[in-house]
Amino acid sequence: MMLLYGCVVLAGLAALLGFYRLLQGPTPADRVVALDLLFAVAVLLGIAAALITGRTAFLDVALGLALVGFVGTLAWARWVDRCAVREEEPS
Repeated sequence: MMLLYGCVVLAGLAALLGFYRLLQGPTPADRVVALDLLFAVAVLLGIAAALITGRTAFLDVALGLALVGFVGTLAWARWVDRCAVREEEPS
């Protein structure tokens, strides 16, 4: 049980670092990676909550977050890629 609480604390630390990179990231690619990290932390916290409480509803939430995070990261990465292509084209 203490291992799970340790994972929650470390996930909180990872979330803080992810928020910092999301806000301060020098490039849009850094922000995409930070967003993906935050979704991974949210999934981890959902799984930890399911293990701690014994309720399977948290697993459904974690699965939903994983799917939304995957699609969101793909969409944002595609947007960043399109912006980079526009900047490279000669005017």
